[in-house]
Amino acid sequence: MESGKVRILIADNNAELCQTLCDFISEQEDMEVVAVAADGEAALQAISTLPIDVVILDIAMPRIDGMAVLEQLRHLNLQTRPRVIVLSALGREEIMNRLTDLGADYYVVKPINLEILAQRVRQFADEPDAIMNNKAPILSNPVLNNRDSVEIRITELLHRIGVPAHMKGYLYLRDAVNMVLEDDRLLAGGLTKRLYPMVADKYQSSAGGVEAAIRNVLTAWWERGCQEELNTRSGAKWTKIPTNSAMIAELADYIRFNMTQRRSVS
Repeated sequence: MESGKVRILIADNNAELCQTLCDFISEQEDMEVVAVAADGEAALQAISTLPIDVVILDIAMPRIDGMAVLEQLRHLNLQTRPRVIVLSALGREEIMNRLTDLGADYYVVKPINLEILAQRVRQFADEPDAIMNNKAPILSNPVLNNRDSVEIRITELLHRIGVPAHMKGYLYLRDAVNMVLEDDRLLAGGLTKRLYPMVADKYQSSAGGVEAAIRNVLTAWWERGCQEELNTRSGAKWTKIPTNSAMIAELADYIRFNMTQRRSVS
């Protein structure tokens, strides 16, 4: 830290939260924000080109999400790897373990306690070579916004079954599943007329482009991913690549089933 301050990258697509973090960090004499990234690609670019000591990384981001950033961070030719503090709305142990395995140094459950976050950043500065790997969240679980919770569950499932996060179809598939969970009528012959155009409108693409990109990412998943997770729950064993609609429906059913099970247990 040549400047004498901890150099921080904030990677989060929530503009309001980014501003809150920037304002708070600017008040700390021993810290500075050197960059803000609204998506995973911008975060990786900043990490590759700027001197950064600590990355404050959100999980649910566009283009490339936080898990994919952690995966790709391993392959960057960096002289010094920045420490990574992950932000998430979920405090489930399996997610924390997965993030730790990917290289996260600490895990913060939203909403964020800024003073505790600052303490953790300072601890990294005092012990730059220490391996933290603290799997416990700093805060107890907050009351979750249901939409945020669902999106994170979809993201975690796609990573767990090995859907390639660097492909464009990954984001399209994630959002398609989310939209079907909000309105399952989209699967009733509505993919081409409604679902694909809805996803395309979000990403300024075309319905045909969305359909093709989802097909491409499913082909890559079929060749290199893991089907056992879905097969175990449904009892069905695919002998060939599922159609786009079949895969979207299966993922939506999986998320819906698991959320129902968690509610019944609690």
